[in-house]
Amino acid sequence: MSTPVLVAVAWPYASGSRHLGHLAGAYLPADVFARHQRMVGNDVLMVSGSDVHGTPITVRADAEGVTAQDIVDRYHGEFVRQWDEIGLQWDLYTTTGTDHHARVTQEMFLKQLEQGFIDKRTSKQFFDPEADRFLPDRYIEGACPHCGYGEARGDQCDTCGRTLDATDLIDPRSKISGAAPELRPTEHFYFRYSDFTERVGEFLADKQGWRNHVLNFVKSWINEEGLLDRAITRDLDWGVELPVDDLGPGKRIYVWYDAVIGYLSASQEWAQRQGDDERWRHWWHNDDSRHVYFIGKDNIPFHCLFWPAQLMGYDPEIHLPDDVPANQYITFKGGKASASRGVGLTIQEGLDIFQADGLRYALAASFPEQADTDISIEEIARRINEELVATWGNLVNRVLSMVNKNFGEQPSVQGRTEADHAVLTTVDELLTTANSQLERVELKAALRTAMEAAQAVNAYLNATEPWKVAKEDPQRAGVLLGTALDAINGVRIGFAPFLPFSTEALSEILGPIEGWSRVPVPTGTPIAKPTPIFTKVDVEALLAED
Repeated sequence: MSTPVLVAVAWPYASGSRHLGHLAGAYLPADVFARHQRMVGNDVLMVSGSDVHGTPITVRADAEGVTAQDIVDRYHGEFVRQWDEIGLQWDLYTTTGTDHHARVTQEMFLKQLEQGFIDKRTSKQFFDPEADRFLPDRYIEGACPHCGYGEARGDQCDTCGRTLDATDLIDPRSKISGAAPELRPTEHFYFRYSDFTERVGEFLADKQGWRNHVLNFVKSWINEEGLLDRAITRDLDWGVELPVDDLGPGKRIYVWYDAVIGYLSASQEWAQRQGDDERWRHWWHNDDSRHVYFIGKDNIPFHCLFWPAQLMGYDPEIHLPDDVPANQYITFKGGKASASRGVGLTIQEGLDIFQADGLRYALAASFPEQADTDISIEEIARRINEELVATWGNLVNRVLSMVNKNFGEQPSVQGRTEADHAVLTTVDELLTTANSQLERVELKAALRTAMEAAQAVNAYLNATEPWKVAKEDPQRAGVLLGTALDAINGVRIGFAPFLPFSTEALSEILGPIEGWSRVPVPTGTPIAKPTPIFTKVDVEALLAED
């Protein structure tokens, strides 16, 4: 029976180019998982979009002397092009800047306000006396009170991952003028997250199979300090407009309240585009559905604590997250990848250097699922050359070449021996293993399993030497090569979620993949002279450029 699976992917700020750390941390893992879920027959809805309300956008616009919309248009367009080039298979990639998203956000706000989960409060917030304006959190930097990192933002520390209030910072300074900001009273709406501490704790208590660093972090948060009420509006002129005018002009709903609502609004937008306005309920009002959120570890509190609370305060029947397999950080030669600090290759730089499938393979082999992982141009190139090209690419090329040269088509495989059947059994068993790993979102392990299957076929060829047998016993050579081709037809299934472009190239030769199981290549299938599916990277040339 098909399961409705929502693949909810972190919304990148449209404030600058994204780097390979972002790609490996959230976007590529989501695509691999979603492709597998589609292959096994589940009803997948993979949604995300560009977050166009983040204050990093207005910070950049101020610095460049352009409008926030100029920044959004530039980087949203860049993201869409890169997602296509790297092969991400969205059902909908949208933005938080649509009228539809604003309506859904306002609807949630009004319902929570009506139910008493939102109230007005006057608090002191930072004001830049030189710029003569209140400062949103991201316009303030200072030292983190928890770990001492000197460039913590007013809403979160990138180093220790703790969420902050700007007033928590040590020696705060304005990013606009550099001045020391002053605390002045201002009125805002607050979401009463504290009302949901117990319910969110119960929601987390029975979670099974979550990554340890995710579950330990959020349970510790609940047990040690609980959920604290937080302001969900700011003194801004950029963002979703408030559906009430109680606060007067110059206020907007703040980004980290509205951004997570994007998962719901995007699902509804997708349904509208399909001509069935209620189709989104198949995922959101369905106890049989499965919701998996792909994020980096800095987003854990927003998706495991704040978002469930917002959903609980909006609709008691709505489906809550089933798994949040947040990844750790990708580092580049020891420095955490950061778009704002220019650390690490951008996605475009990676695509300019490497084949898309090669880049996907190297990053997937380094997914930071349990710990921070360091990568470099040299390491990406090494993995492509020594693993992908040498093992899988070489296997495909030499088997197709030998079949083409000796037979021109898939030969008869009648008369297989025990050893012939054994290699096919090995491939089938490894596909079963990879399927289980992908279901558990152990993506890096599943890729290793696919590579083990390729290695098993290589070992079979090296042991049977069909290129030698062909000279003395063409019929037996045909069985050996036909068996190898059948095995390759299975191995490509294991690689398919990771390597969509080369998988498509093989489908033109061997036929489309239908499901998660190996099928024999029909005898007589024409096999033309192959073109290598991967290109070896010239490491010396790369290092010379670097």
